[in-house]
Order: sequence, then structure tokens, then C-alpha cells
Amino acid sequence: MIRYQFFPRSVGINEQIQNIIDCFNAVEDRICSPQNTLSSNEVLTILRDRLLELPMQVEKGKTKGSKIPVPVLFGINNKIDQHFDADALSSDGKIVLEVEAGRAVTNYQFLKDIFQACMMYGVEYLVLAVRNDYRKNDDFKRVYSFLETLYISNRLHLPLKGILVIGY
Repeated sequence: MIRYQFFPRSVGINEQIQNIIDCFNAVEDRICSPQNTLSSNEVLTILRDRLLELPMQVEKGKTKGSKIPVPVLFGINNKIDQHFDADALSSDGKIVLEVEAGRAVTNYQFLKDIFQACMMYGVEYLVLAVRNDYRKNDDFKRVYSFLETLYISNRLHLPLKGILVIGY
């Protein structure tokens, strides 16, 4: 079952975000855990054609020319000095998608994804996809709880308009 929650909870989902959710719903039977134990790259491969239709740029592999670099720092003559790679990026550059599998919570990869999305130039939204079940742990619920605490406490203000967490 695909589960999702948008943060902050006081803001609704826009059409672009809903379209990404629809992509996950369309392939639910092929990607959902615990029935499927796919790597993040395998999940992204299954989603690729649907994401391309939105349109989004989608990572093709892990080699240099296959990744999607998103600028972070600019240098002399506007040369990109620093970038972070995204799994997928909307055509307008405002939505970054990161798909995680086993490392999402156990290695705190979701925190790195949040940090990197906050640093990416022009990015307004992060869509963070994590497994519903990883080794009997509910990764979606754990990330949900973290984001709930982050937004309710109001102690840390992110430069993003919102974060969507999707459990697959």
C-alpha cells in the first residue's frame, strides 16, 4: 500500500506533487514492501517512464553522465563549484525526488537527502520515498515521526516549501 504525508501538514498538495504520487500508485504492486525487496535503483527504474511523462529528468545510472547534478554553489563566471546529485528533478527544477530503500533510516540517509535538497539551488520541494517495511521496521512511520517533530516543534526552519514522504 502506498502511504504519503505532506509536510507542513497545514499546506495541501499541489498538482505536480499529486502527479508524482500517482506515479507511485500506478506501480504499487511492483514496488511495495514487504512483498518486493527492491533496491532504490530498481524502484527508480520501474518509476522512470511515468516520471519522464510528467516531465522529470530521471537518473539513468550511477556513472557521471547518468546522474542529475543540481547546483549548490556558483563560482567565477557562474561556473558551478558544488552540486549534489538527485534521483529525479522536475523540468522546472523545483521538485527533487529521492528514492531510498534499506539505508533510508538505518543509515539516516533521509537526513542527508533533506540537507541536500535544502542546499540545492531553486529547489522548493523534496519528495522522499522510503520503504513501508524494511527488516520488520516501518521506515515510513519513522521518517513521518521525525518530520512531524521537526515541523511541530518549529525550532528549525527549512528553506523548502514542503516535503512529501511516500511509503512504498
